[in-house]
Amino acid sequence: MVTVGGSWNLNAGLPSLAEFESALDGQPPRRVAFDCRGLRAWDSSLVTYLTEVARLADEHHLALDRAGLPAGARRLLELAEAVPEKRGGRAPPVRAGLLARVGMISIGCGVSVGQFLAFLGEVGVAARQFLRGRARFRQSDFLLILQECGADALGIVTLIAFLVGTILAFMGAVQLRRFGASIYVADMVAIGVVREMGAMMTAIIMAGRTGAAFAAQLGTMKVTQEIDALTTIGISPMEFLVLPRLIALTLMMPLLTVYADLVAMVGGASIGTLMLHLPMITYYQETLHALTLTQLFGGLFKATAYGVLIALAGCLRGFQCGQSSSAVGDAATAAVVTSIVLVVSACGLFAWVFDVLDI
Repeated sequence: MVTVGGSWNLNAGLPSLAEFESALDGQPPRRVAFDCRGLRAWDSSLVTYLTEVARLADEHHLALDRAGLPAGARRLLELAEAVPEKRGGRAPPVRAGLLARVGMISIGCGVSVGQFLAFLGEVGVAARQFLRGRARFRQSDFLLILQECGADALGIVTLIAFLVGTILAFMGAVQLRRFGASIYVADMVAIGVVREMGAMMTAIIMAGRTGAAFAAQLGTMKVTQEIDALTTIGISPMEFLVLPRLIALTLMMPLLTVYADLVAMVGGASIGTLMLHLPMITYYQETLHALTLTQLFGGLFKATAYGVLIALAGCLRGFQCGQSSSAVGDAATAAVVTSIVLVVSACGLFAWVFDVLDI
């Protein structure tokens, strides 16, 4: 039984036939039937896919039951098979010129920006419903997501933060002790971690861990038509699925960043005391002297913005997932890449804004 559901269009591409081929290679069935009860909209991409399925079934000498197909698709499929393809009828592939490739890339970027803005608008509507107290999502789901974004990430955040703190301190110690200024290692580690590195490394960790998980979860729900089911029963997927993930990651990112800052400074202190032989109390006092509340709150503001960007990127890629199982992995990969690009771009923008504001 081949299940066909959702919306089919040429822009989304065709799903992979790998699962169907593996089923035929393993223990092939006697006949191939179709279940199209979940099919909402389709174009010629569906006919192309059905033609490939019919070809594989014919190669394996299987009966093809077309009763479950829409009447229009069944007629088009019969029309496509009525006249065999003429040998040599297809034109050889033509490599697009440079200008054509640049144009296609530009069009793709424009479509992506439009989809992101539309998604952002839908999230804004859901956020307004939340502020009014009318958003519909389960509290148990929100608490579970909160745990996955927060407590479950402490292990990897601890490891990376400690190592980054020790690396920063070691690099500074090698240079500063030449000038007899080893004590300023504490200043360098504290300011560098609190202003930039704490929020940045936490964001990259969460992009690879949580952003990819959001995309995989929502992508799987789209493949299994759970998102379509929510829409059918009148529940907004933005409120039920996106909003709790966005709120949870936005709340957890500043807390994880504060924790990462502390662990990184502990890593720097270990280098300062073991390698530079600085007294721990001296290192501690120098760290307190170097930090200001402006630097601390600036780093927390960046972490909050990074959390919003990672959640949006992960959920967007999950909703853009295709209809095949391999598309779920592609969505997770795209979520990580998009999240990191957005985070790094935002970091550069914040650096310029903070410099203009003299913060």
